[in-house]
Amino acid sequence: MSHRDALMLAVRSLLRRPLRTALTVVAVTLGSGLLVALTAIAGTADSRIINELGRGGPASAIKVVAAEPDRSAPDSDVLRTGRPRDLDEAAVRAIRRAPEVTSVEGVLQTPVEVIPLPPIRGMRADAKGTDRPTPFEDNLVGADLSRPRDLPVTILAGRLPATHSLTEVAVTTGYLDRLTIDVDHPQAALGTEIEFGAPQIESGSVVHMRGRWFRARVVGVVAQQVGDGDFLVPLDQTRQARSWEIAGGADPDGGRLPTSPYSGLIVVASNLDQVHTVRASITVLGYATSAPEHLVASVLKYLHVVDIVLGGIGTIALVIAVLGIANALLAAVRERHREIGVLKAIGARDRDVLRWFELEAVLVGAAGGVLGAALGLAVTAIVGAVVDGYLVAEGLDGIDLGTIPWGLALLGVLGSVALSVLAGTLPALRAARLPARDAVGSL
Repeated sequence: MSHRDALMLAVRSLLRRPLRTALTVVAVTLGSGLLVALTAIAGTADSRIINELGRGGPASAIKVVAAEPDRSAPDSDVLRTGRPRDLDEAAVRAIRRAPEVTSVEGVLQTPVEVIPLPPIRGMRADAKGTDRPTPFEDNLVGADLSRPRDLPVTILAGRLPATHSLTEVAVTTGYLDRLTIDVDHPQAALGTEIEFGAPQIESGSVVHMRGRWFRARVVGVVAQQVGDGDFLVPLDQTRQARSWEIAGGADPDGGRLPTSPYSGLIVVASNLDQVHTVRASITVLGYATSAPEHLVASVLKYLHVVDIVLGGIGTIALVIAVLGIANALLAAVRERHREIGVLKAIGARDRDVLRWFELEAVLVGAAGGVLGAALGLAVTAIVGAVVDGYLVAEGLDGIDLGTIPWGLALLGVLGSVALSVLAGTLPALRAARLPARDAVGSL
């Protein structure tokens, strides 16, 4: 029996029982499709997320403060500082020249008196029934907002203040909590006004304190790790507040007046792998740093665990489908005793019968593998579109799952065929070893 004859016989045998063949192909399709989809989504999403973080997102941003490092724990994720040390332009230039540094953004933080101005939509009355917010003290956090991708800032609602605006501010969810505004509806704070007072104490025998007051409109709600404060503003605003504070000649907190042009820096490493190297370089220059490098490493390990679990689920589904092939072929052997006997009676050899059944397994596996690969790629595209739409709706950068993973699809098809052949080996051997006289005489 030639290969072509065996192939034609296998095709006719499959078409003779269309329902069983269709159900077996569907099982392989679902198993292969699930494996391809889960593997593509998990692997591609991980690489895209890591690449996005590595381009300068929050995970590769390093906070530098105007203080010496704590030599006992220079690599800690938590900020630990020694004595204060000025962060001047010379220090900024030295850090910018360090290897693997992509960008350096100055941060200036100043204390202010805060008076939220009514009316404020969404603010709930307190236990006394009043809905007028009380003044409080906090910090203005100033940064160069022209390059938001280089800052650990996520926009939750609205937008960031204009780069040089002195009348716009972005607030954090901490401000919403203080005003009892529902953090799930941050839009309620947009458009409201806040009055700020930068303190100044005049030196002399009599303490005299006055403030530099200005109003700002809330244009955005953000989550930020630029500095310790609920108000993010352009750097020009905090520079003016700092100049006003220093002009008085005395520190509002009773200590020495700050002399550092920056209270901190946001340094972005070229990728995640270089965060530790950049931190070490900055520590050598004499400044304290913090970065969630240990946390990120732990997250990446858990991502790999998720990949293994998802791949395992897809593999189990495919194995179950292949067992269905074995069951279908075993049933076919029982049903074709007479047909096998006749073929052997007219001269068919054991290897011819073996080839016949193996080709049936190959055809079922190939059909299911091709359909499964197509299904898996379609699911991957749909999930990618849904995830990208969700991220954009939440004000985050969308993540493109990338080009079609043709290599993975081909691997899914070949894997389906290989497992199908493996599953069909036992039924094929059983059919090949069936004696012709027993096959004909059993019916």
